[in-house]
Order: sequence, then C-alpha cells, then structure tokens
Amino acid sequence: MKFGTDGVRGRAYTDVTLADCTRLAQAVSRAFGTESTVVGRDTRESGPDFVSALGAGFAAESVAMIDLGVAPTPEVAFLAADLDVAGIVVSASHNPWHDNGLKVFAPGGRKLTDDQQHSIESLLAGVEAEPAAPAPAPPATTSNRGVSDGTERYLRHVIDAIESRNLAGMSIVLDCANGAASSVGPALFSALGARLITLHAEPDGRNINDACGSTDLTDLRAAVARHGAHLGLALDGDADRILAVAENGASVDGDAIIALAAIDLQHRGRLARDTVVVTVMSNLGFHRAMAANHIAVHTTPVGDRYVLDALDRNSLSLGGEQSGHVIFTEFATTGDGLLTGVMLADLLARSGRTLSDLASVVQPVPQLLENLRVSGSSEVIVDALAESVAAAEVELGGTGRVLLRASGTEPLVRVMVEADDEAQARRLVDRLSREVSALDGRRDDDATSQP
Repeated sequence: MKFGTDGVRGRAYTDVTLADCTRLAQAVSRAFGTESTVVGRDTRESGPDFVSALGAGFAAESVAMIDLGVAPTPEVAFLAADLDVAGIVVSASHNPWHDNGLKVFAPGGRKLTDDQQHSIESLLAGVEAEPAAPAPAPPATTSNRGVSDGTERYLRHVIDAIESRNLAGMSIVLDCANGAASSVGPALFSALGARLITLHAEPDGRNINDACGSTDLTDLRAAVARHGAHLGLALDGDADRILAVAENGASVDGDAIIALAAIDLQHRGRLARDTVVVTVMSNLGFHRAMAANHIAVHTTPVGDRYVLDALDRNSLSLGGEQSGHVIFTEFATTGDGLLTGVMLADLLARSGRTLSDLASVVQPVPQLLENLRVSGSSEVIVDALAESVAAAEVELGGTGRVLLRASGTEPLVRVMVEADDEAQARRLVDRLSREVSALDGRRDDDATSQP
C-alpha cells in the first residue's frame, strides 16, 4: 500500500482492503507511539467496516481507538491536535460512494511529511510479513474518553474564529454533499444566526457526492437563485474543502476565496509577511490579483500537505488550493471547508458588498485541463515530455503557462495550459495530449513485444 498526495484511496474492499486498514492502524501505532488514535469517517457504506478493521489493528498494538463515528476531516484534525494524538480519517473525499480511503494525521493534527509517509510505508512492509492481527473485543479497542463533547468543542472553535460576530441577516444555501458535514454543517451556520437553506444532507451510504456538493454546483446555483440567497456554499464528502456560488449564480473557486481572504487579512494586518501560499494549479489571474494588491505568492506542488509544509516553514498564515482547500493557520492545521465557509460569510457580512462584486478582483485567464488515463508510468511520461512543455511555453511568450504533471491519486497525466488567447491554449493542450497518448501507446507496444 502506497500513499498518494492525500493518503490512500481507491475502490473499497479491492484497491483498499480491510486487511490494509488493519495493517495501517498497526503501522501508525508503531510510528507515533501514542496511547490512543482519533478516528472519524464520512458517510460511505463501507465506512463502518473500515473503522472496525482499523480497530483490529489498534487492538493488536494495545492502542485505544477514539471512534468519532461520522465526522468531518477537520474535526478529526482538530481533536488530534487538541489531544496530541494521531488521527485517521476514513474517506475518499470527493470520489464516488464505492471508493474509500484513509488519511493519516500525525500527533498535533498535521498532515504527514514525506519522511513520515516513508516511515509508515516501511513499517507497513514489516507488518505485512507478520501473522494477521486477531479480531478484537470491542471494549479493548474503542474509547470515547476525552471527546464526548468533541463535536461541540470543534464547532465552538470555528464559531470563535469570527470573534463574537454572527451571520444574522445573511441568507445562505449549504450543500453538504450527503457527506460528513450533513449534521454539523447546518448546526454550525444555524448557531451563527444565518437564515439557512440546506441541500443534500440526507446520506444513505451511496449518495455521497452524487450530483451534489463541490463536484456538482447545479443544485446549489438553482437554490441560490430560487431563495435569493446572499451566498451558496458547497462542501465535499469529508468537508475539508469548499466552493461557493455568488448571488448572481457565478461559481467562486478556491483561487477567488483565497484571494478575498488574503486581501481582507492584509487590510486587517493579519496576513503574515504579506504572503499567501498556493499550488501550481492556481490560475494566472490569481497571481495578477495578488500582485495588484502587493501580496507575494509562494507556489508549491499540488497537494494541501505541500501548502501546509510551506506555511509552517515560513510562518505564514494563509494558503490553499484552487479546488477549495483553504488553510487558516491561526485556526486550523489542515483545510477546513466549514471554517472557510464561515470566514467567507463573515467577510461578506462585514463588507456590505455582494460576493460577485468582491470576487471580481480575480479575473481568471482561460485555463484548459485534460486528464489522460495512462497504462504506463505517468511520472516517466511527464519526464519524457519536458522538452515539449518547454517548447509550448516558448510559444506562449510570457502570456500564459503550461503544466504537465502526474496525478498523485490516479493513473493519469494532467495537461494544463493557461493563456489569454483561449484558442492558443486549446491548440497546445491538444498537441501535448496527443504526445502523451502516443508515448503511452508506444510503451504499451514495447511491453507486449517483450518475450
């Protein structure tokens, strides 16, 4: 079992098995040596089985499992930080219901570093060589000690982030993606006094992310228009990221949310070193908006753990991804969709302006993305096409950029081109995509021709 950019993820029971869960619990226990580990899950049908399998691994290592049941990823991270223990989230994030996965937090509620990942992978190899862990007696592996009020503590922490203000007078539509925030999300915004319209908060084990949440804004846009709402918010399945819909129906992605937060924090003297951290996927329009507001941008590879690492190393206060992971280091150790939604709504309330007006600070450059499934090594293909990427960048002449990268979670090569001239971007995406497919095809031919 190997970690991707955000833990382990795949088809439940086949790509990620119950035995994998048990072994991972053992490896995490040995890696960190804490007496207990916090575990939460989203609403997938396979979630309870995965948690039980984790329990078997913890029991084999004499580690108590603090089982939160259904809980957003940021709640697990918050309690791992609060109790100074490791945490595991059973979730496949925005993937469909039949997938599942495992995200690990180190003690203190932080995403794993590369070194910590390698250490756990090495320990996994040792565990796999041992006899299988026996099925546990539930009392030996399950504990709620210290977190009987865990959700209430987490919600109070998020509410406190806006310093005794509230959202009274705001009309908000919240799409919970039939996921982990289906209960806590409405409770949070209602407690803050918003007039709340809730969508997709009735999980049945199979409807998580199904034509809803951050993967599909169709219902949210319609509800914002129907109710004349100030703001629409769409979580993903485990609630660690969020996208927004403005009052006029326009979508507002992570780039725009981060830009608004950065400008607001800067005006209030709370943007550390006047710098924000984003990944290479952030739009050129975002970079231009930050330059216009004299905010420096630190860029990392794709993955919120790389953003977190840069935030920590440079003592910065804000970062995130275009996909909607946003990290406010003053309040959280990881991306938190609920916290981000509250911060955005609070900014809107304080400004007295519409979200479409505020978000116009970012004028996105046409950004075209192709995800190409490959049978060979995506990393090898990307390396082999370095000269083609450089040639495409020369053609753009400084008016755009090109990114060719291997997915960290799937066998894909992602081809992205930004340019002020969308037709030029399309030509370059198509050309690079053909080269990826041709190179992958040649590698298939080479493999089948071997004796």
